Amino acid sequence: MTSRRGPSTPSVGTDPHDVKAILARRRDNGGDFWASSDGRIYVGHPFSTLGALGMLHELRVGADHPAVKGGLALILKACQPDGRIRVAPKAPLYPCYSAEAARVMCRYRPAARAALDRAMARLLEEVHASGGWRCNFTKFGRGPETTCANPGATLYALDVFRFFPRYRRGVAPVDHAVGTLLDHWEVRRPIGPCHYGIGSTFLQVEYPFLRYNLFYYVYVLSFFDRAKRDRRFQAALAALESRLTAKGEVVVERPHRGLKGLEFCAKGRPSAPATARYREIRRNLATSIRQIQG
Repeated sequence: MTSRRGPSTPSVGTDPHDVKAILARRRDNGGDFWASSDGRIYVGHPFSTLGALGMLHELRVGADHPAVKGGLALILKACQPDGRIRVAPKAPLYPCYSAEAARVMCRYRPAARAALDRAMARLLEEVHASGGWRCNFTKFGRGPETTCANPGATLYALDVFRFFPRYRRGVAPVDHAVGTLLDHWEVRRPIGPCHYGIGSTFLQVEYPFLRYNLFYYVYVLSFFDRAKRDRRFQAALAALESRLTAKGEVVVERPHRGLKGLEFCAKGRPSAPATARYREIRRNLATSIRQIQG
């Protein structure tokens, strides 16, 4: 169907160089749309189906783009009736994988709303007793620290729930998960089966949001009322803001090494899309202040 303005054209993004570079990799993993020939949508990360679609969204490529449509179709095909998402034919159905796929669908959610509703319902069922989300796979033995929720998986899941205002305040499992991440700011040590810690690497500004790091941590938490007025969130925000330029720009300090050559996340240079995300953090906090004063 076309509009009165004539046939619609696919959204092409704000940085044609980077969009073209990402699109050029769509068959690198053996299949199409950054997947393998047997349908694995997480292989070759960051140039996986999940990683590529996330980056294209940051570059403002819309859901109407043929490559985005194709990638979304693969993710939807991976969605199970019970709400879990299988990122490879034989992959375990861990909540971290489901959250990573769901956070991509959220960015194009009109095309994936039914699957998202099932995924969120399942994630709420899988909240760990310690708060947040945890898989059963352990890389570092079975010490007492591995019984905790995974901070990384918890951040990915909260990146799903932050899209829906009804989950940003007063929903107990989500608030508990927010508290878990705030606690980790003080705990610092590596916890969870995958040993996510807060140290010098975490504190380097990383963009786009692919891994557990300071910028992503502050960005996601800025959507949740429980975090906004918490001293630990404020400390994390101050740490992030200490790394901005005098003009308030975000300089990417630690891009994923696989993204070398892309301009929107070039190491040591201000990034306009990253700066836009920082300004979104500030808008989130300003909105909270107005609500309190009102």
